[in-house]
Amino acid sequence: MSSSTAQLPDDPAALKAMIAALQAENAKVEETVARLKVSLRAHEALVQALRLRITRLKKQRFGQSSEKIAREIEQLELALENLEVSQASSEAEMPPEEDDAVTASVAEGKTVTVPRRRKPRVTAATPRERIVLDPGDSCPDCGGALRLVGEDVSEILDLIAARLKVVETARLKKSCRRCEKITQPAAPSRPIPRAMVGPALLAHILVAKFDDHLPLYRQQEIFARMGADIPSSTLVDWCGQGIRVLAPLVERIRTEVMKTDRLHADDTTVRVLDPSKRNEGIGKGVKEGRIWIYLRDDRPWGGAAPPSSAYFFSVDRKGEHPHKHLAGFRGILQADAYTGFKSLCVPDEDGQPRIREAACWAHLRRDFFDVHKGTGSAIALEALKRIGELYDIEAEITGQSAEARRAARQSRSKPKVEAFRAWAEEQLKRIPGKSDLAKAFRYGLNRWESFRLFLDDGRVAIDNNPAERKMKPIALGRKNFLFAGSDAGGETLAAAMTIIETAKDNGLDPQAYLADIFARINDHKINRIDELLPWNWKPMGTVKAEAA
Repeated sequence: MSSSTAQLPDDPAALKAMIAALQAENAKVEETVARLKVSLRAHEALVQALRLRITRLKKQRFGQSSEKIAREIEQLELALENLEVSQASSEAEMPPEEDDAVTASVAEGKTVTVPRRRKPRVTAATPRERIVLDPGDSCPDCGGALRLVGEDVSEILDLIAARLKVVETARLKKSCRRCEKITQPAAPSRPIPRAMVGPALLAHILVAKFDDHLPLYRQQEIFARMGADIPSSTLVDWCGQGIRVLAPLVERIRTEVMKTDRLHADDTTVRVLDPSKRNEGIGKGVKEGRIWIYLRDDRPWGGAAPPSSAYFFSVDRKGEHPHKHLAGFRGILQADAYTGFKSLCVPDEDGQPRIREAACWAHLRRDFFDVHKGTGSAIALEALKRIGELYDIEAEITGQSAEARRAARQSRSKPKVEAFRAWAEEQLKRIPGKSDLAKAFRYGLNRWESFRLFLDDGRVAIDNNPAERKMKPIALGRKNFLFAGSDAGGETLAAAMTIIETAKDNGLDPQAYLADIFARINDHKINRIDELLPWNWKPMGTVKAEAA
C-alpha cells in the first residue's frame, strides 16, 4: 500500500468531503485554464493581425512613401514584440500539458495554431558547465548502499557576463654582470600603436557599431557600467584607426570580388554631413551619399569561389561611380534598372558588351504586386501567379549544380517564360497605355533579353535578392544614427561592412575573426596577407599547432 493511500481516512463522510474539496479545486483550475485560453486567443488574434499588417507594409515599402512605411513597420514590430512578451507571460500560467498548442480564430476567418516554442540552438563551440547532483552513498529510507543506475540530464542556457580587464605587460630589464649591457624583451605590437585598446575590445567595438548598430555613445555608457570611462572621442579614434589597420584586407576582398564573371549589385542611401551647409542646422546640413554593394555568391549552384561582399561609398549616385568600381569587371551583372549600370552594357569595339545584364524577376513581381494591391487587378494577379510558378521551380533546384539548374530551366521554366512574354504582349493591347499595369509590362518586355538570361546559365540567379539582403544592415543602421559623419565616415562604413559581411558570408563569427586579425596583422608579412582573408583564415592557435 502506498503512503498516499495509507493517509486516506476510513470514514465515508470524511472521504466524501475530501472528494468534494478536490472537485471544487479542480473546477477552479479548469476555470483558470479556460480564462487563460480565452486570453491567449485574444493575444494571438492581435499578434496575427499585426503580423499580417507588417507583411503587407513590407511589400509596399518600395514606393514613394517608403520612409513613412518603414517607420510604421518599426513601430508595429515594437508593438508586436511587447504583445508577444505579454502572451508569453500568460502562457507561463498554463499547466504544462496545455502548453503544446492553442488554437485561435483570427481576422479574415483564419484559424491559427500556436505551436510550442522552439528550443534555442546551441553550437558545439558554446562553453558547457556540468553540475552533478548526487543523492549520496546511502539510501535515505533504509540506509542501504546506493549504486548508480543512470542519470537524468536537463539543460539551461545562461550568460557569462561580459567584463573588461586590464592586461599589464611587464618587460623586465636585466643587465649583464660581465659587460653591463641592458637586455629587455621588445614590446609586443598593439592593434593601434600607443592606444590602450586590446584586439578583442577593438573587435567588439567595431562589430557592435557596424553589425549590431549600437552607436558609440551607447557603448560608452555600457563600458562605464563595466568600470571603464572611455571618452566618446577615444572610441571614435579607435574605430577609425581600426578600420585603417584592416585596409589591406578590405582592398584584397574588393579585388577578389571583381575577379569573378558574375556579380550581384545594388545601392542605397546614407546621409552624410555636408560641410557647405554646416550653418544650416542638423536637419539641413546633410546630403545623401550612396553605399554600393557588389556580391559574389556561388553557393546556390555549389560553386567553389568563396562568397564575398564588396561595399563602396560615393557622394552621389552618378553613373561614374559604378563605372569606376567595375572598371576591371567582365561578365554578368545582376542589378536593377539603374541607368548607370545599363550604360556599362554598351558593346565594345569588337561588338561584344564587356558586361551583360541579368534582370531581377523579384523587381518585376513587386511592380505587379503594387498594382494588384492598389486596384485589385485580375491581370496583375495572373502575372503574380505566372511569376510565382517560376519561383516554385527555383526553390526545387537551389543547391543543384549549374548544369542541372540549366537543364531544369530549359525544360520547365523556359516554356513558362515564353508564354509569359506572349501573354504580356497580348495584355498590352487591351489595357490603357499610361496605366501602372502597362508600365509594369513594358518594364519587363523592354529588357526581355536580360529577364531570360537566367534560362541559359545555371550560375545566374532569377533575381537580385541576395544583393538587396546585403543592404539590410545599412537600412537597420539608419535607424540608429542620424548620419554617417563626413564623406570619410561613409568610406569607413563601406570598409567595415566589407570585412564584417564577408566574414559572415564565410560562416565566421566576425568578432572572433577580427579579434584574431587585430592580434596578428601588424606582425604579419604583407606578402602573405591572403592568409588572413576570411575564406583562408585559421585561428592563431591552429596555426601554431600546425607549425609545431
